Amino acid sequence: MGCLGLILGDNKYAKRVCKNVNANADQAQVIHYFLDEQGCLKKGIPDSEFDANKDRQINALNLKQKALNKLGIDEDQVKEIEPIMLVGPAYKAADYRIKGKDGVYRYSAYQITYIFCSSDQVYVYQYTVNLDKSDKKERAEEYFYKDITNFTTIDETENLSFTVRKGGCLGKSATESTNISTSEFKIVVPGEAFLCSMVPNDETEGKIQALKAKLREKKNS
Repeated sequence: MGCLGLILGDNKYAKRVCKNVNANADQAQVIHYFLDEQGCLKKGIPDSEFDANKDRQINALNLKQKALNKLGIDEDQVKEIEPIMLVGPAYKAADYRIKGKDGVYRYSAYQITYIFCSSDQVYVYQYTVNLDKSDKKERAEEYFYKDITNFTTIDETENLSFTVRKGGCLGKSATESTNISTSEFKIVVPGEAFLCSMVPNDETEGKIQALKAKLREKKNS
């Protein structure tokens, strides 16, 4: 298991990182994806394999059930609207960030958030997974509708550093600062806010609109 037991390239630094964090096979592949050079003789790990690895690691966590257990609720209790799952990069918390050959920005850490609604409360569970190591971060909160000020989405431009592969036979790469668009869902309550990274799409937007409509309904009832 780990980098020392896999044929993934000759990057000694990547192997040392794997050994230091006691990486398993999936984590080792992620580390090599971000750290290995890619040139004529070093093909490296394709973007598609990283994507499959990310999905595999997230799916293996069984986070929906973990969320219900952590919050101490049963799915039958939270059927006011369909549960919402938000997935997005942990933009600043990721150890590694890279621009793939396909132009897509990828991160070594992602944030997954589940939102459930009962007749009188909103339950939120968030898990930050580091794909390159076993460190995790969990947060679980519950709010009464009457205490929620509003739900909102925030789209901003952030300047972050990314590894950019320059191509060519030597497979050199460089670190570049890039302005990227970030999206977050925000639950606002007096004195604090719960922020959830997300990648916006039509399905997610529809569920968020349903959540906002449910909040208006509860506050006006």
